[in-house]
Amino acid sequence: MKTSFTPSSLPNVEMDIGRFRKTIWAHYRLHKRDLPWRRTKNPYRVLVSEVMLQQTQVARVIPKYKLFLKKFPTIQALSRASLREVLRAWQGLGYNRRALSLKRIAGVICKKYNGKVPSDSEFLNVLPGVGEGTAGAIGAFAFSKPVVFIETNIRRVYIHFFFKNRRKVSDKEILPLVEEILDRKNPREWYWALMDYGAMLSGQGENPNRRSTHHTKQSRFVGSKRELRGKILRILLRKKSATIIQITKTLLRPHSEVLGALRELEKEGFMGIKRGKARILTK
Repeated sequence: MKTSFTPSSLPNVEMDIGRFRKTIWAHYRLHKRDLPWRRTKNPYRVLVSEVMLQQTQVARVIPKYKLFLKKFPTIQALSRASLREVLRAWQGLGYNRRALSLKRIAGVICKKYNGKVPSDSEFLNVLPGVGEGTAGAIGAFAFSKPVVFIETNIRRVYIHFFFKNRRKVSDKEILPLVEEILDRKNPREWYWALMDYGAMLSGQGENPNRRSTHHTKQSRFVGSKRELRGKILRILLRKKSATIIQITKTLLRPHSEVLGALRELEKEGFMGIKRGKARILTK
């Protein structure tokens, strides 16, 4: 993500930048987290971790990350795997679209990039389900590139320190600071340090991100369409196929809701429906 700025475009900050750097580095030296994806610069492994970490807590990701890489140790192995295998390995992480995206990403990279994850954020950004934040993280953590990006914990830190008395803070206001303060000689650890400080703030119950214009309240999961979609996929991962009537009876949900969720899953590429029977697609 490229952001241009001039000193006059920076916000009226409420903390000295030099003191901010010292605070973040000091906390990192004492409290840095030892996470499995921080022990590698393998672009494929970093890619897997970043997709898994989208909307999911670190503690839930760690065991699934290890198991997923044991099952699919290379991007070629993931590309060759069936969608059923990938979804089975993903169970427990939620947001199954990410598993589908990761499978598709592997296919694109093997076909167009000879199995090598591209280092350019612009190329990464067009991959299925990646986006600017994930592309930037891959660029920094896999390739040590001084790219500029924002994710949840980074946003939390900048709002906490530089926008204490502000509401409705936009990423456009934060990005010039991210770029100005970025440690260009060591972007990997600088971003880790920011993320660890942001995680600490979250653990203290503070959530400055509520003052971000990008903040959205998590919708209720129980009884939601997302829960219904997950239950449908679990049924079809246990069986090769099931009729719409069988799925409706098993879930005890209105037929119209089940049919609507099935049609969505079919449209997104999870499954096929033929003659009233649904099954996970093979690829």
